[in-house]
Amino acid sequence: MIDQDRPRRLSVFGSTGSIGVSTLDVIEQLDGRERFEVMALTGNGNLELLAEQARRFGAKLAVTADESQYMALKDLLAGTGTDAAAGVSGLMEAADLEADWVMAAIVGTAGLSPTLRAAARGADIALANKECLVTGGALFVDAVRRGGGRLIPVDSEHSAIFQCLDNDQRHALERVVLTASGGPFRTYTRAQMENVTLQTARTHPNWSMGLKISVGSASMFNKALEMIEAKYLFDLEADQIEVIVHPQSIVHSMVGYADGSVIAQLGVPDMRTAIGYALTYPKRCALNVERLDFAKLARLDFETPDESRFPAIRLARTALQRGGAQGAILNAAEETAFGAFVEERIRFLDMAEVVEAVMDAMTEIAAPTTIDDVFAIDREARLKAADVIAQRKP
Repeated sequence: MIDQDRPRRLSVFGSTGSIGVSTLDVIEQLDGRERFEVMALTGNGNLELLAEQARRFGAKLAVTADESQYMALKDLLAGTGTDAAAGVSGLMEAADLEADWVMAAIVGTAGLSPTLRAAARGADIALANKECLVTGGALFVDAVRRGGGRLIPVDSEHSAIFQCLDNDQRHALERVVLTASGGPFRTYTRAQMENVTLQTARTHPNWSMGLKISVGSASMFNKALEMIEAKYLFDLEADQIEVIVHPQSIVHSMVGYADGSVIAQLGVPDMRTAIGYALTYPKRCALNVERLDFAKLARLDFETPDESRFPAIRLARTALQRGGAQGAILNAAEETAFGAFVEERIRFLDMAEVVEAVMDAMTEIAAPTTIDDVFAIDREARLKAADVIAQRKP
């Protein structure tokens, strides 16, 4: 039970990333330390920013994921009243602090353990980490349910569905439609995509995001993960999840009902809107973000995704249909292939081929029932992906 007479306690996992920075901006807009008590902030490489955030918001604890940077962080925080911690143990310490609300924005499977711990403790989870549900699935949803907290999506697409989905009309729910910008290669032919560079792949036309998410948008593997995530967030069947390319990124996603109605959530591309909704749900808050001017909208375009150029969509559908551990396997193989692309050991289009090979080789793996299962599946899939990559011609 939240004590309404005290500031709401919150933690931000991944505070130095784009989602974390936007979250702290929203907190500041909503009266900052007068209304909220920041318990923990966690980051990875940007120690100076992490320490500055901790000082500005009076955080109880600041954690760097890099154990070797513990002393450097401690020195930066000297005299501030903020404790320093590092590594996996530091992240778990942050998860154990009595925050009412936790922004889960650590990229990759590194965010699973602390987020699961916070969920089991009963915190409301604002979920910006796709991997928690893609790899943990029912395990993660069950942890939230047993903990008694709420699971509130922060990805713009899932936030849109969350806002449009009427739980009193679940019997009439027909489909959800996730929108995708199409990324920087939306109009490229497959031949043009053969030799695209990392620099081109990391440039998103509408959103400002980190390297991993930007490349994932370019390959549409981000959308693949979102399809799997949607299954667990909204208890959907595979055939209820659709993807449409919408280059303007104004319509964030849609919900279709049995009577033919389609309800959509629209807004300018700004993650602070979804973050603000997650922070103050079920109420809406006043935010200093750009307003949508319908008179200036020249057009809204929608296209069917080309799965020959963006096979990630097909692979996500395959994972949903196969079930078992295929979501975790897809995620681990994609992260491994992404690393190889960044290191120029494979080409852009090779990433999907690597993922498909690993998924096909691991079809008999059962769905995880414990977090140890998740990490075991993840390790096995990464090893298999590394083997597939090693056997490819440079």
